[in-house]
Amino acid sequence: MKKLLLSAFVLCALSACKKQEPTSETPTNTDSVAVNTIPEKDSVKVNLKEISPKELSENISKNNDTLYVTNFFATWCGPCMMEMPHFKKKVEELKGKPVKFLFVNIYNKPEWTKDVPAFAEESGLKDQIVLLDDSKLDPSFFDAFTSWKGNNIPYTFFRKGNKTDEALGGMPEEVLDAKLKSFIQ
Repeated sequence: MKKLLLSAFVLCALSACKKQEPTSETPTNTDSVAVNTIPEKDSVKVNLKEISPKELSENISKNNDTLYVTNFFATWCGPCMMEMPHFKKKVEELKGKPVKFLFVNIYNKPEWTKDVPAFAEESGLKDQIVLLDDSKLDPSFFDAFTSWKGNNIPYTFFRKGNKTDEALGGMPEEVLDAKLKSFIQ
């Protein structure tokens, strides 16, 4: 009985390890697992402008009756993305008023070709987003700011005439509202 069981076991083992011949004439790799690939979405066709540090400095130092709100962000920054819906709401609410919003994507230049354009399209803020290569910044760029030296984001700079304000870190909607109202009154 033991011989019969051992023979059956050996026969099963040999038949299980038998290499199968391919059924077609084209060679196939039997060691690979078939993988279904999901085609990537078409890349978003949004052309965002790269702004120079000099252009941005000129923009944030404008001294007139328009309120300039400049937000520095990155798409990989959680707090940045959390406050964006609040900004978008304010952009829509204040349309036609003397308020200009500018969203400056800073850090991680490789994101400029995929993640940032996708975010710009999805958020509806593509007309207000510019790209800033942080490797082109020198320490004097940060002289315009009281509390920001470029080491963390989000950061928002408000300016109307000679009055300025700053917000370092993510802003809840109530804080953004209060800061905007302090300039618009």
